[in-house]
This record gives sequence, C-alpha cells and structure tokens, in this order.
Amino acid sequence: MASDQIKRLQRRLEAIPKNVREAVVPSLEKSGEELAATMRQLAETSRDTGALIDSIEVTPPGQSTPPYSQPGGMRVASELEVIVTAGNEDVRYAHLVEYGTSKTEAQPFFWPAVRLLQKRIKNRTRRAISKAVREGWDKP
Repeated sequence: MASDQIKRLQRRLEAIPKNVREAVVPSLEKSGEELAATMRQLAETSRDTGALIDSIEVTPPGQSTPPYSQPGGMRVASELEVIVTAGNEDVRYAHLVEYGTSKTEAQPFFWPAVRLLQKRIKNRTRRAISKAVREGWDKP
C-alpha cells in the first residue's frame, strides 16, 4: 500500500519539467544556509573550541554529507534536497551537546533552529515552486 503511494508520488515528481525543478534549488540552498547560520548562532552557548560550530554544514543537491554527521551520517542529497548537518569525523559529539548526557546539561541548537525557521522555509519553498510553475511550466 505505502509502496504504491510512493511510486505514484515519484511518477508525479518526475512529471514536473526539469526547468521548474531547477528553479526551486536556489530557494532550497538559501533556506539551508539560513538554517545553518541560525544553528551556528544557537551553538555559541556551547562554544569550547568552536569545532562544533565549524562542523555545521549545508550539503547541496547531489553532494554527500560529511561522514559521522548528525542526523543520518554520510548520504547523498537528492535532486530537490538540501541537507544541514552538524558534526563530522573529528566532531562526533553533536548529539551529546544537543541532548545532553547524564553528566552534562543539554544545550540544544539543532532542533530549536529547525522549529524556529520551519514555517519561513516552507513558505519560501512554496513561493519558489509557485513562481517556477507560473513562469516555466511550458518551457522545454
């Protein structure tokens, strides 16, 4: 059942003209950069060496996330996906800062930034999709 729904969704996404899909990518990248900047700002309270802040990265479509990054580790972003991660092979403790441990208090930076910007990112993406559809659906 769910597999059929996923296949139908994939067919519908593939039916969207390539120029419309490409027109949305700058909006996604801008949102990713804004999210990463907010995460870096919120992570300032946990600054020790600055390595955690420096490990927050934006992965554009078609690129691989850093190994050992949170959430999800190393993976490739799809055509219409921008991934923001924290951590890398040198900074493997992003989740411990986010959630805390039995010996340290949580200092959340990742999910508060997501919740703070979620509506703004969603609206920006919707506007970019609407504009791309209006301007370029009929173009090859």
